[in-house]
Amino acid sequence: MDLASNYDIARTADFIRSRNFTRVALQFPDELLKDSTKVVSALRNELLRDSDVEGNREYRNVGFFVLADTTYGSCCVDEVGASHVDADCVVHYGHTCLSPTSTLPALFVFGKASICVQDCVKSLSGCLLNNEKPILVLFGLEYAHAIDGIKEALAVESTSLCGSIYKSAIHYADVLCSVMNPTKYHATSNTQLQSSDCLNANRDCAHCDQVDSGAFGTSYTIGGLTWNLPEGHKVEDCMLFWIGSDNAAFANVVLTYNRCDTVRYDPMVNNLVKDVSHMTRIIKRRYYLVEKAKDANIVGILVGTLAVAGYLHMIHQMKELITGAGKKAYTLVMGRPNPAKLANFPECDVFVYVSCAQTALLDSKEFLAPVITPFEAFLAFSRGSQWTGEYVMEFRDLIAYPSPQVGAKLEARFSFLQGGYMEDLELQESEKDVEENVISLTLAEATEKSLQVHDNYTHSLVKGKARTGAEFFAARSYHGLDIQHEDSGPRSVVLGRSGKASGYSDEKSKQENVIY
Repeated sequence: MDLASNYDIARTADFIRSRNFTRVALQFPDELLKDSTKVVSALRNELLRDSDVEGNREYRNVGFFVLADTTYGSCCVDEVGASHVDADCVVHYGHTCLSPTSTLPALFVFGKASICVQDCVKSLSGCLLNNEKPILVLFGLEYAHAIDGIKEALAVESTSLCGSIYKSAIHYADVLCSVMNPTKYHATSNTQLQSSDCLNANRDCAHCDQVDSGAFGTSYTIGGLTWNLPEGHKVEDCMLFWIGSDNAAFANVVLTYNRCDTVRYDPMVNNLVKDVSHMTRIIKRRYYLVEKAKDANIVGILVGTLAVAGYLHMIHQMKELITGAGKKAYTLVMGRPNPAKLANFPECDVFVYVSCAQTALLDSKEFLAPVITPFEAFLAFSRGSQWTGEYVMEFRDLIAYPSPQVGAKLEARFSFLQGGYMEDLELQESEKDVEENVISLTLAEATEKSLQVHDNYTHSLVKGKARTGAEFFAARSYHGLDIQHEDSGPRSVVLGRSGKASGYSDEKSKQENVIY
């Protein structure tokens, strides 16, 4: 497939012209960065050609800035990087989670991955014949270009079947939107506000073509896909037919709809994979992490995005949740988390990762402390909550979740991992008392107070090791270099070796005595 078609050069140029953008940021993932210079040249040529036709020289001054090595996941729009070059918009290439932006408009170019339509239709028709449930076709966004062809080819092949059964037995998802405007969250009602200003010349936006979705039944949205099911039908009643790779988008679908039968068609090898049990086993691992998080005393909130709309509200909501559960919370802002980075915060018993749905699941087996999602934090830190099998990946869907009431009496609870009753961190003092203590106590007195150990509990309680960062620091065997202030003069300097590594100056005498 040629570059102009794969990267939607004409549509991107139309997007720039229609909104009079003069500084455009082009965001490429690592695997597509090799084509960035060609894309920039093609866009310049397209704009110059349009300028010559229209007699307008404004498009000659459009500046392009290539963004690479994003701070967080490459599936999200890098608004932080775009702001460094004062960009007016972002054109995002490759795989995306289609998370709403908060400051800049964005155009998404999904790409057009190769797929054998006839082989895919053959696998899909086989599922129709051998399955009694309706089939819901979901796909990776890079295969959105082939869905219309799959529909037409399956309609031709289904002539040998009963047409009415075929039409009622299969449903297709559609792309939610490829042009996105900044989304804001109302501070009081926690509702999402987004202007629907989409370029719909080439069916870019699915929801712009839809009438009231309630007339067709229930509407669903996940990972940039949207679909409607007839009234009285649920996703749990369907078999999911995924077209694409075994990636984060597929994991998002399987975990969210973990009660559905799921098959995956892999276009890379033209093969239908029916066993996706390795994805459902993740649920068991996540449930274990939830139980482990319940025993935590110090919780670190990892900020995994600075662009997805609503992330600030979710961070504040996590702080209220953790504090209301009688635990200590620390907020950490860093790039992509890895074991080395998080090892710098050994006092944290668990981390809550606030990020988009497709980067939220971190395999924390190599980490010193588990990393959980905001939904798992609600399960772990809300008293009386039980896991019903529902799993929520999008933290924007958790905005309406109620937080526990601060000040409620906390009682000892049974820990399945410790095999006994655990005491949670005692409730914080009232705000009035805290303000008085801040004024009256020095830093040393406050630290000493935080290190006091209360032995007012029975022996049957399993007590945590550290409750605050100060207590953890005091319990460490190493506190840093002990500098003697009275002897702060320079130490004596010892000269090291000189010469080449193959033969230092002090080794020449030894080399002369070697007998060959």
